[in-house]
Amino acid sequence: MATYMIPEVETPTRVAAKEILLIASGDLRQSANQKCWPAQAQMEEKLITAFKAEGFTLRRAHPYDPDLGHGFICNQRMGMDVFMHIHPEAPLVVAEAVWQYSNHVLAGLLSHRGPVLTVANWSGEWPGLVGMLNLNGCLHKAGVKFSTLWSKDFDDEIFKEGLREWLRDHRVTYDQNHVHRLVLKNLPAEERNLGRSLAKQVQARKAILGVFDEGCMGMYNAIIEDYLLNPLGVYKERLSQSALVAAMRDVSDAEAQKVRDWLDARGMTFVTGPNEETDLTDRQILEQCKMYIAAVRIADDFGCDVIGIQYQQGLKDMAPASDLVEGMLNNVERPPVFARDGRELYAGQALPHFNEADECAGLDLLVTNRVWTAMQLDPASTLHDVRWGERYTGNGIDDFVWVFQISGAVPASHIAGGYAKAVSERQPAMYFRLGGGTLKGICKPGAVVWSRVFVEGGQVHVDMGRATAIELPAEETARRWQATTPQWPIMHVILHGVSRDQFMARHHANHVNVAYAPDDDAADRALAAKAAMFAELGVRVHLCGVDMQ
Repeated sequence: MATYMIPEVETPTRVAAKEILLIASGDLRQSANQKCWPAQAQMEEKLITAFKAEGFTLRRAHPYDPDLGHGFICNQRMGMDVFMHIHPEAPLVVAEAVWQYSNHVLAGLLSHRGPVLTVANWSGEWPGLVGMLNLNGCLHKAGVKFSTLWSKDFDDEIFKEGLREWLRDHRVTYDQNHVHRLVLKNLPAEERNLGRSLAKQVQARKAILGVFDEGCMGMYNAIIEDYLLNPLGVYKERLSQSALVAAMRDVSDAEAQKVRDWLDARGMTFVTGPNEETDLTDRQILEQCKMYIAAVRIADDFGCDVIGIQYQQGLKDMAPASDLVEGMLNNVERPPVFARDGRELYAGQALPHFNEADECAGLDLLVTNRVWTAMQLDPASTLHDVRWGERYTGNGIDDFVWVFQISGAVPASHIAGGYAKAVSERQPAMYFRLGGGTLKGICKPGAVVWSRVFVEGGQVHVDMGRATAIELPAEETARRWQATTPQWPIMHVILHGVSRDQFMARHHANHVNVAYAPDDDAADRALAAKAAMFAELGVRVHLCGVDMQ
């Protein structure tokens, strides 16, 4: 008779009546978790109070760890183990006051059957809403049902009403009347024909996204599976960040110095100092210049149309930050790069770069570049984090003004004054141990097209809309910079026809793509052509805040 070791599988205990469990996903980098823990703990206390006021108990499903110095779920294995002890039908709150890695909790949430509520603080300093938007995007892609809430202090009536609705009905409803499905025949004929022609061009001469390692920071929503991407005429070249480091070693100091000299000649300011651990140094900048040259050469070697560097785990321990590199790549006017045989690479062109290897942003950049170039507009484009925002009243403005901000990868033509007004400052050591500079500035006022590609229901979609980047008084810009990350470029944005809460409830990512046009008419035409190109490629297009019926 055989003797087998039969494993015993734990059966989690059901929660008590009117008891809700709380989990908190964190960063993979323990330095960030430790620094951010006080903000998370403060938020959780406010949530406990809010639930108590409604007659419910909110209880943590995993403890604070004194050895780690925080109470976050800080890797995928830990998340899986935490969910082993959670009853699959328990009501669950995912509370986020800071940036988090969605893959830490995605496995558990995929198999969870109980109601799920994601909650974020409304803060510029502590980017919980950025982290929550990424988690929401991942859950949308995975088909997980959930509701979402956000608040500054968790005692306002809007939050309370939403919480009561979730506690009663296990859902929170939001107005989504700003979203319109594109009817292709209703687009202007010239822009529709342009979009169709550009789509046929991509499908005839297929395009390549060069991806330097996939899955940055657990952003499941930032990956477009090959079976969805390839029918559009777009393919991935999977590149390794180790190959990028190796290629950097083949770039001479003299070649790198020419890039630095080019930037200096255009008036860019570098805020440098002597301390490698706390300051931006000339050595770090030279390494970034080598990365810029190496990235362009690799893109040329593989015939890439756009590229994306992950720059997080791994590369952050090998080289300075990639953001200055990314900002240069996204700009048409940039330091020239030459192949070993003397050819200038991508001469007179941007080489679009998708920050954090976000492939959804990469597909968007490819389409934007083709449309804007064909319309003879500046094709410089970038993604931003949907960082935060507040209503601003004054100087003829009375509206909700978003802060869009990314970690330095903005093209110089987006900055008021271009390179001459751009500043490079050291990246914060909490996230960027080896330093490296940003491409910082205030994004110029003007007409903007915004968009987000996402995967949902096994199909590629895109949300698109219009916005206006505005100029705020210097003191208000300084206040908003200090409330977020002052080393990074900032964009003051008013979305057309989309309220704050509509955008938050609908948006499927922490990232949003932006591109400028010379005026509102040109932006409307560019939006139409871009929508047509996406639709002709087979992407489902949703117009947000605009209706081209």
